[in-house]
Amino acid sequence: MKTFIVFASFLVLSMAAHIPILRQVTDINPDGSYNYAYETGNGIAAEEQGFLNGEGQVAQGQFQYPSPDGKTVRLVYLADEDGFRPQGDHLPTPPPIPPMIQKALDYLARTGKL
Repeated sequence: MKTFIVFASFLVLSMAAHIPILRQVTDINPDGSYNYAYETGNGIAAEEQGFLNGEGQVAQGQFQYPSPDGKTVRLVYLADEDGFRPQGDHLPTPPPIPPMIQKALDYLARTGKL
């Protein structure tokens, strides 16, 4: 009986964990360019395009997922010779420059000392 209960528990858990793939696209080309996209039944989605340029590989894309509080978290990114540059409302931003520091930076820029 214990074996049946354990088996039934695993069966229920495995059925609850199944998340369908709603869309999946992959395209890889001989020139090194590619793109892929997918979307799952629980709100996760991603897409990316990439290609080779004179400096190396370039990739750009986005992904999104539902946060525990029900909001959709979305990140857009570009990765190239200058590095990985993500953008998203959920990412931290630096505080504003204090007015006196900004005044000093403006002065240095005007006088050519910056």
